[in-house]
Amino acid sequence: MNTRRAPHLTARLQGFGTTIFAEMTALAVRHGAVNLGQGAPDFDGPDWIKKAAADAIFAGHNQYCRSFGIAPLCEAVARHQARFYGQTVDPDTQVTVTAGATEALYATLTALLDVGDEVIFFEPFYDSYMAAAAAAGARPRTVPLSGPDAPLDAGALRAAVTAKTRAILLNTPHNPLGKVFSREELSAVADVCKSFDLVAITDEVYEHLTFGADHVPLATLPGMDTRTITISSAGKTFSLTGWKIGWAVAPEPLTRAIRTAHQFVTFCNGTPFQHAIAAALDADDAYFEGFVADYRKKRDRLCDALADLGFGVLVPQGTYFVCADIRPLGFSDGHAFCRRLPAEVGVAAIPCSAFYEVPERGAHLVRFGFCKRDETLEAGIARLRENLGKMRP
Repeated sequence: MNTRRAPHLTARLQGFGTTIFAEMTALAVRHGAVNLGQGAPDFDGPDWIKKAAADAIFAGHNQYCRSFGIAPLCEAVARHQARFYGQTVDPDTQVTVTAGATEALYATLTALLDVGDEVIFFEPFYDSYMAAAAAAGARPRTVPLSGPDAPLDAGALRAAVTAKTRAILLNTPHNPLGKVFSREELSAVADVCKSFDLVAITDEVYEHLTFGADHVPLATLPGMDTRTITISSAGKTFSLTGWKIGWAVAPEPLTRAIRTAHQFVTFCNGTPFQHAIAAALDADDAYFEGFVADYRKKRDRLCDALADLGFGVLVPQGTYFVCADIRPLGFSDGHAFCRRLPAEVGVAAIPCSAFYEVPERGAHLVRFGFCKRDETLEAGIARLRENLGKMRP
């Protein structure tokens, strides 16, 4: 008789089952709902970028490439940092191309954190942060954020640091709140990092999607270039999320650590897509300006509609998400609200409780995405107007 124990999930990853995005998308499909929950556009990026990928495929760029990224993409990332932020980056020793920002985050946390180390997150936080920290055996400590316009509590950040803290993970522009950290707030984060000799890890995937608030990379502040890992990706900026081309920019010693982990996770990925994104990053100013202008209209359309319907709307300064408070509508449990929404209203959203260490702290908020075609947004808004009033608390 075979007495071997059946395979099971390691203790570190207990509790990390199906993501909230998969759960709500499945409900949307089941009920034919307009999916304003999933954070992916329902339209493609520019044809000229897609053509560059096709050209790369037919030119024979289809095999493994250099683990840390093809030279043209590493050079394009370096040019991008110089062009937009005045940052000098060595493409050979400071850039690592990854399978999206999610892998960059995973490789960074597993490379830098030992079992028992602590990492500080700002809450709410993107759900992969907690899983990546758990995989490394590290313990998260959270510092709360109240909303897009609420200032960072620098005292709470400093108080969260212990003798075991090794890093601070900062997401700006912030998903789900849409907060863009100001230079003053970033200076407070930098002061804590320098005071306690911490590494800063920044998730900047929405760097080109801000509405009037300037995005400032933490790495550009005095004394931070030697201790900051800047993570970004092409998916959000070019509406090509399925390509999964991301990168980490870091000083050489930290880059060596990231590459050590990265090579045993994906080694490399998407060779022809890397060639296309190398071209995309050199897009002219008109592309980036049009990108923001289009999304500003979508943001304003959805925010205005949600406010008219009675939600408490947290107008985002960046990203393509808006959080809304359901308490003015008489509801208090965002997860239950979002589970009912596809069937009863015909729209899908994401409960923000999924982004909190203690879910109850975000139970009153739900997240809608406006990364959709105008007709999709209008269909979702129409269904909310027609059916939301029929839902009873």
